[in-house]
Amino acid sequence: PRQPAKTLWYDRPRYVYLEFCVEDSRDVKVVIEDHRLVFSCKNADGVEFYNEINLYGRVNSKDSREKRSDRSITCFMRKWKEKVAWPRITKENIKPAWLSVDFDNWRDWEGDEEVERAMVEQYAEV
Repeated sequence: PRQPAKTLWYDRPRYVYLEFCVEDSRDVKVVIEDHRLVFSCKNADGVEFYNEINLYGRVNSKDSREKRSDRSITCFMRKWKEKVAWPRITKENIKPAWLSVDFDNWRDWEGDEEVERAMVEQYAEV
C-alpha cells in the first residue's frame, strides 16, 4: 500500500519549493512536468510513498531540480511567470492532509532575490 509523504512547500519570486519529508529514502523518482509533479520513493522500512500534485501555475520543467538528503527530497521548480505569488501549490483549491506551508522558509519577497539565487546555486552544486 502506498501513502503520501508529508510535504512542505513555500513560494519565492522565481521558484516554488516542495520538500517531501521521507528519511532514508531510496528508489526516488521525481517527474516535473509543466503543470504537474509526481513523486515516489520507499523508506528504509520498505514503505512506499507517492504524491501527485497538479500545480497551481505553470513551471519550467527544464529548469527545475530535486535534491535528496538523508531526511527529505527537496524540489525547486522554476516558475513560468516570475514574481507572481502562488497562493497555494495545488491547482485545486483544497488542502490535502499531507501538505503544509513551510513557515520556516516563508518570507516576504522584499529584497529576497539574492537569498533565493544563493539557495539555488547551493542546490545546483550538489
